[in-house]
Amino acid sequence: MIQLDELFIDCSCDTLKQLTERIEDCLTRLTPEQVWARSGKSDNSIANLVLHLCGNVTQWIGSGIGGLPDNRRRDEEFAARGGLKPEDLAEKLHAVVEDAIPIIREQTAEHLAEIIQPQGYTVSVLEAIYHVVEHFAQHTGQIMFATKMILDQDLGYYKHLSA
Repeated sequence: MIQLDELFIDCSCDTLKQLTERIEDCLTRLTPEQVWARSGKSDNSIANLVLHLCGNVTQWIGSGIGGLPDNRRRDEEFAARGGLKPEDLAEKLHAVVEDAIPIIREQTAEHLAEIIQPQGYTVSVLEAIYHVVEHFAQHTGQIMFATKMILDQDLGYYKHLSA
């Protein structure tokens, strides 16, 4: 019988991988101009959201749980206005998630209850993983929505549900 901690860890890792694949797919459909486009001065580009996800995962999982140095410069994630092509962004995101997965997978039931302080928040390891997955999902939804708007096409992720 699978234990609840194992189920949580498997679900978290599988969800991060699936969401990463969706973002990578969106990035392959877009030009550099499209990934860096902003509709207004207070909006973020798709590229900024990808950089932000990389920073969040690295800070909360790599540093917060894995004990790696916290070198995040969050403001730079949003200030960037170019420089990386869609394939570079996809590669960067993929690498960050691939680095985070083993850290998540090595957590035990006991460790999931330990208290850590990523980004100045006091949370359990379980809460930190949950935060990263839900945060990743929110921005994946934004990236998918923006991609659909830019391309004026369905992305086809749920075509198997159509009659």
